[in-house]
Amino acid sequence: MPQIIECVQNFSEGRNSAIVQALTAAVTSVPDVWLLDHTMDRDHHRSVLTFAGLPEAVGEAAYRAIKVATELIDVRHHDGTHPRVGATDVVPFVPIQNVTMEVCVQLARTIGQKVSADLGIPVFLYEQAAIHPGHVKLEHIRRGGLRGLASRMVSDPAWAPDFGPRRLHETAGAVIIGARWPLIAFNVNLNTSDLTTAKAIAKTIRHSNGGLPCLKAIGVELASRGIVQVAMNLTDYRVTSMHAAFQAVQTEAAKRGVEIAGSELIGLVPQAALDQTAAASVQLEQFDSAQVLEARIGVAISKGAEHDRSLSGFLAAVADVKPTPGGGSVAALVGALAASLGVMGTRFGHQTEVQQRLVQLSQRLHALVQADIEAYQEVSRTSTSPTERSERSTDMAVAWQKATEIPLEIAELACRAGWAIQSCLKTARPAVHSDLTVATIMALAAADAGLHTARVNLKAQINQRLNDTILSRIRKAEQSLEELKGLCYTPPPIK
Repeated sequence: MPQIIECVQNFSEGRNSAIVQALTAAVTSVPDVWLLDHTMDRDHHRSVLTFAGLPEAVGEAAYRAIKVATELIDVRHHDGTHPRVGATDVVPFVPIQNVTMEVCVQLARTIGQKVSADLGIPVFLYEQAAIHPGHVKLEHIRRGGLRGLASRMVSDPAWAPDFGPRRLHETAGAVIIGARWPLIAFNVNLNTSDLTTAKAIAKTIRHSNGGLPCLKAIGVELASRGIVQVAMNLTDYRVTSMHAAFQAVQTEAAKRGVEIAGSELIGLVPQAALDQTAAASVQLEQFDSAQVLEARIGVAISKGAEHDRSLSGFLAAVADVKPTPGGGSVAALVGALAASLGVMGTRFGHQTEVQQRLVQLSQRLHALVQADIEAYQEVSRTSTSPTERSERSTDMAVAWQKATEIPLEIAELACRAGWAIQSCLKTARPAVHSDLTVATIMALAAADAGLHTARVNLKAQINQRLNDTILSRIRKAEQSLEELKGLCYTPPPIK
């Protein structure tokens, strides 16, 4: 499994879409980085880009976006409701898969040094990456806003930046860079325009004032909607859940005779923190299961974002005179596409368990595209090796075994994908029934193609014991495929 780090980069711009598009383009210009989500809030005057990928690539994407923000955003003219100290306000690196917090800490410090050296911006490290104990909490660095931070930097030795000059950048301010565990940005909207009420509720429920542990909260005005909001960060959802935070706001609002207008997520949320029942219980507005962090990363991987050639390049390679990539690789790609199409369909049916299974199947089938190429290349290499070599027959038997097992695995996994897709058809929205049917047809085709290739390659295998084992698997896959075909929907003929 690859190392995956997430970055949730916050910018002090939520009204100029051209600037936000430039920031997005900076992130997506880096290979091995997947843009997972982006939000743009006019009232907060803030945009959040969520992306993930390999550690070095994520660091480079974050740096490029900071550079663009420095060129295009002038915090001297910023008037949003959200606290901030810079054009690029905060840059957290979050460990997601097969990576330690220490890797994120080192990445934060490396990017911090680069930002200060190249762009002349003071950098403060926070959370797990903090060097100075007084800089651990984000709210401590932001206290007093730009003016407060500027004053402390000049007058208090404890507030020298970790990197860069002891003065704010004229237009970009400062940058806060760090490493942290996943948090949830969760806001509850109140059906009132009284900002005092929102601030009072936030003060009551937040951890720093004796409220819920691992909960940060502020009250802000949503001028465009004529209401106010309790904006929260859940720094450890295992300690204080979204439901607990929502209930706390609801209880305090009721004491003041105020109703809840709804709630919203900013960015993505870990699978463990939310299911559809929880989403309903906190009155989430327009929640989509695509906001589940793990699902979004899995889909990004399944689309071939990691070290892969483009689709057009693959098609050209298939059409080339060279024997690879051939039928097995094409079958694997079709199976991966079928599973990914199934993922899209399951999002609308709230089938998170099936969705994760399909993501995993898509990832494995995608990996088998290259594995099939390598298996055939090994067959070619051993077949052309000198005949006098004593190991030649053994090497050929092993090579043909692999060349048979890989398309067989493609068939088996494509069948599983087909079964998974069929299992959620009944609960899926009618709008995606056609897509799920197409996904099933593709899964059937991939399974049929994989079985055909496996049978052909099995004939070249001279080791009878291996033949018997593989033949047994082929028969099981054939049976599963036939049963799946029997379940599939057959459209009526067109008259």
